[in-house]
Amino acid sequence: MAFRAAVAETASVGGRPARGTGFSGAAVRRASGGGRFTGPMCHYCGCRDIPLIKEFIAEHERVTDAAGDALRALEQGDPARARVLVDRMARELAAHWRGEEDGLFRVMSDDPEYADYIAALESEHRELAALLPALDLGDAADVRTFTEAVHELHRHIAKEEDGLFPASLTALSGDGWNRSMDAWRAAHPGAPA
Repeated sequence: MAFRAAVAETASVGGRPARGTGFSGAAVRRASGGGRFTGPMCHYCGCRDIPLIKEFIAEHERVTDAAGDALRALEQGDPARARVLVDRMARELAAHWRGEEDGLFRVMSDDPEYADYIAALESEHRELAALLPALDLGDAADVRTFTEAVHELHRHIAKEEDGLFPASLTALSGDGWNRSMDAWRAAHPGAPA
């Protein structure tokens, strides 16, 4: 599964981003104030204080909550309830991905430092988007696939929250933030302005 193969940890090895994070290191050093990248930064860098990043993280939390509830429903032998929750995940993710990809990702992809990293994230979005509606949650093999996908989703989210989002603090200008927020609003037409 390409989604699984593309997922990599965001921790550091010898002060360098671990293999697979996609950043050459310069972007991470910029995002962390020039210091060594030593792992998850989001609680230290201040990106959670940016309104757009708060929205993305809240969406991540809603999706992972639904995923956890779906896994519990499957453990309790309730594939119908799990299907409702997986469908909720898919709807939330569709709007979330549109907001990310049309906004923050598009703006940051203008910098070659981030382009490959973002392309990998977008590929993971496509694979999970195709997987979720195709799952037969009454089938043991598909339940295992879904369980693996949930674990991979957590790793994917870590690559965004602990890598890309902190890097956005230094990568985006005021205009870049405005374009990113406009795209998020377009993907969430019912959300407060």
